[in-house]
Amino acid sequence: MAFDIEMIKKVYENMPARVDKAREIVGRPLTLTEKILYNHLWDGNPTKAFGRGIDYVDFAPDRVACQDATAQMALLQFMHAGKSKVAVPTTVHCDHLIQAKVDAATDLARAKTQSNEVFDFLSSVSNKYGIGFWKPGAGIIHQVVLENYAFPGGMMIGTDSHTVNAGGLGMVAIGVGGADAVDVMSGMAWELKFPKLIGVKLTGKLSGWTAPKDVILKVAGILTVKGGTGAIVEYFGEGATAMSCTGKGTICNMGAEIGATTSTFGYDDSMSRYLRSTNRADVADEADKIASYLTGDPEVYANPEQYFDQVIEINLSQLEPHLNGPFTPDLATPISKMKEEAIKNNWPLQIQVGLIGSCTNSSYEDISRAASLARQVAAKNLKTKAEFTITPGSEVVRSTIERDGFIDTFNKIGATVFANACGPCIGMWDREGAEKEERNTIVHSFNRNFSKRADGNPNTLAFVGSPELVTAMAIAGDLGFNPLTDKLINEDGEEVMLDAPTGDELPSKGFYAEDPGFQAPAEDGSGVQVVVNPTSERLQLLAPFDAWDGKNITGAKLLIKAFGKCTTDHISMAGPWLRFRGHLDNISNNMLIGAVNAFNQKTNSVKNQLTGAYDAVPAVARAYKAAGVPSIVVGDHNYGEGSSREHAAMEPRFLGVKAVLVKSFARIHETNLKKQGLLGLTFANEADYDKIQEDDTINFLDLTEFAPGKPLTLEFVHANGTKDIILANHTYNEGQIGWFVAGSALNLIAAGKA
Repeated sequence: MAFDIEMIKKVYENMPARVDKAREIVGRPLTLTEKILYNHLWDGNPTKAFGRGIDYVDFAPDRVACQDATAQMALLQFMHAGKSKVAVPTTVHCDHLIQAKVDAATDLARAKTQSNEVFDFLSSVSNKYGIGFWKPGAGIIHQVVLENYAFPGGMMIGTDSHTVNAGGLGMVAIGVGGADAVDVMSGMAWELKFPKLIGVKLTGKLSGWTAPKDVILKVAGILTVKGGTGAIVEYFGEGATAMSCTGKGTICNMGAEIGATTSTFGYDDSMSRYLRSTNRADVADEADKIASYLTGDPEVYANPEQYFDQVIEINLSQLEPHLNGPFTPDLATPISKMKEEAIKNNWPLQIQVGLIGSCTNSSYEDISRAASLARQVAAKNLKTKAEFTITPGSEVVRSTIERDGFIDTFNKIGATVFANACGPCIGMWDREGAEKEERNTIVHSFNRNFSKRADGNPNTLAFVGSPELVTAMAIAGDLGFNPLTDKLINEDGEEVMLDAPTGDELPSKGFYAEDPGFQAPAEDGSGVQVVVNPTSERLQLLAPFDAWDGKNITGAKLLIKAFGKCTTDHISMAGPWLRFRGHLDNISNNMLIGAVNAFNQKTNSVKNQLTGAYDAVPAVARAYKAAGVPSIVVGDHNYGEGSSREHAAMEPRFLGVKAVLVKSFARIHETNLKKQGLLGLTFANEADYDKIQEDDTINFLDLTEFAPGKPLTLEFVHANGTKDIILANHTYNEGQIGWFVAGSALNLIAAGKA
């Protein structure tokens, strides 16, 4: 039986009447996305049609999920909200703090020792406030959510950008910062600008070497890392219904890499099969009763151009396997062109490591197809040329693939099975030799491949592909290898070809796990004590940020003018820094250390205008803060791309940054800045970015007139005494301006005014 089945029944009970009313109000057939959104309005029944990309709307998500790195700050904030229990079903998953180094057992044991304080804190807070707790080793948040909590037609938020994985089970699942999660956990409405809609029509059918991963790799190449910003992507067509539920999850998961708010698919037989296989026949039975409401109206899919803001069509029968990268997930290359591109760009052809698994490609189907290739190593007398690792997505998947012999198959080719955790995908990989910073190539089935992302080495070129393609590439050890056409030389000197991968969508014997790793909360948590050691280097109770003084910000110094791509990894790195995610002061020592300074093209080297010396970004920010001098950050396009980590907003706020002025924002990061009481602004004229000089002092001229739709005017005073007046746009509404005035959204919640 499913978790929270009564809640799910209530969602389904409301859905037909609300969708029918929305269809009447909008005056046309509805997409699946619209049906889910209109069924989750905070006010209940729809009363008006909302403008896509225009109207801010209050929603009532069904549930919240948090991973351990972001849960620390989210729960520290929730403790300030004054609530005795979470208002909606909520879970915490311990998956980010387990470093991959030796093997699953060794690494998990080490993590439990090193992060015991954090795990105990999360466990006790969960127990106190009615939160389901998934222990270290239980699995990666998104795989565990898909196996246990996701349901067609539902709406959830999660403190991780890849929450969108649950779209594979027909949800609208959206990554947010911890402050957004606190709103919903506290029983408040959750605000989102009504999204635009991108439709992706999938025709034909996947076969041979082509996998669901190749669909999103192709889409990323079309839309780029910012092409989905402000939009929900809805997949449909014969190719979609022919695909497995977990394959759909893979596509939705990596939709975070195109900036999409989320992605989703309509309910179909593959979702029903997956629900029943994961012991949720009760959910499938309820979904079957309202199946027509859990997918787009037929007229929408028949004439998508009339109902979506943009339509992309992909013929799966003609789709070629892709490898995307390096250094950005939208640099898409068909495998037939990879050798040519690698030689042209001088990418190292020798593959050092192949890594499969992670939250996006760790399903039973993924592992079984990869195992079918691993079996060919012995059958064809081959030898795996690259190192090879597997990261199962959950204890349920790990136990099942062990029972079915896949782990033994991988062991026979010398593979390493890491713990059921994020590991190398998020930089939690203690890779031997990475500190030498040698130029090298790796291939993996993860979702991101930014510089330093996997191993901390800026010279590691990471390419993203499907698990089966990554397995084949690891066997060959050659980036130029095309398994569709190329032969390998086996240990007897014979030419052999790899057969196309095969695998089962679901385990024929069902899923199995002796202990999935779940800890239910106490019925009454009032007696549970949550203790935070005041001398801890891992955890720190939060103090509220100061409210705005009502005056124009003046005398602010330019902290950094970031050049080019500046993701949340650049703003607040993961990897070793994850250990400080519950300690705002300590984690702030990584603020913007990966951003490139536009004036010297160096990282973590900016001018301290008080001394004239160059120093680390956090050190200069602390110097300004200590002197009572506000500071401002300037950035380029799609600033804050990547993870939902709100630390990238909380750290600047903590170190005295007052505003972030950029050419454009990634959606989650812009919201996080607003929630923490910062000014997230965009250049009215992008060319003004070039006017910003290293020694600038900045004055706001009309912040006292801050209002929705009204640009702000900033004066940049240069060292030679000249000035530039720059207009800055913003997207703040009245409520969000209230967050700024109060000092943060949390301050309003704590004061009972939100």
